Amino acid sequence: MGAVKQNIDFKMITIHYSVWRSLVAVAMGLLFIMWPQESVSYLIVMTGGIFILAGLCSFFVWRRQRVKSEGWFSPSLLSVVAVGSILLGIWLVVSPDFFIALFGRVCGAVLVIAGVQQVISLLAARKRYAVAAGYYILPALILIAGAVILVYPVETVANTFVLLGSVSLFYGVNELISWYKFRPKKAEPLSVEEVEAEEVADGGA
Repeated sequence: MGAVKQNIDFKMITIHYSVWRSLVAVAMGLLFIMWPQESVSYLIVMTGGIFILAGLCSFFVWRRQRVKSEGWFSPSLLSVVAVGSILLGIWLVVSPDFFIALFGRVCGAVLVIAGVQQVISLLAARKRYAVAAGYYILPALILIAGAVILVYPVETVANTFVLLGSVSLFYGVNELISWYKFRPKKAEPLSVEEVEAEEVADGGA
């Protein structure tokens, strides 16, 4: 009986984990779809808070070590990392839009460089081989996408979060449907013979 009960408890834990995972995915998907730009800002702010917390922990560890050994203001790599982490965290919390735009512009610049590089490669290959016009379509699209991201970095990142939210929402709903359709049926009560057989097996173990 103990083994049967343990198996049922394990199945219940698995079911609850699947349900909670699905609900979290649905909630995140709705959040990203309904408030994409705010979600990006909150994510940057949360990242900044993590940096501040990590920096404070490192700072107090360094302070405790230095007070015991060489003095409060003794420099060390740990102190520099701690102060840098705190300052970066404060910057992230105070100016999240700046980092969103910076991230978007970096991605846009990378795409523009990649598109230009592909076009140059195709032009160089034209000197030796016949290059059809269709080969220029993908580099042109990459170049245009990079230019759009450079001009509208914040909006592009927000739209990316809409896409991520849609995927997360679809995943959560699909997971809930799968759990409901394939959930284990309620265990039927054991007969007297089965109970006695389980007790004998437990006693033998």
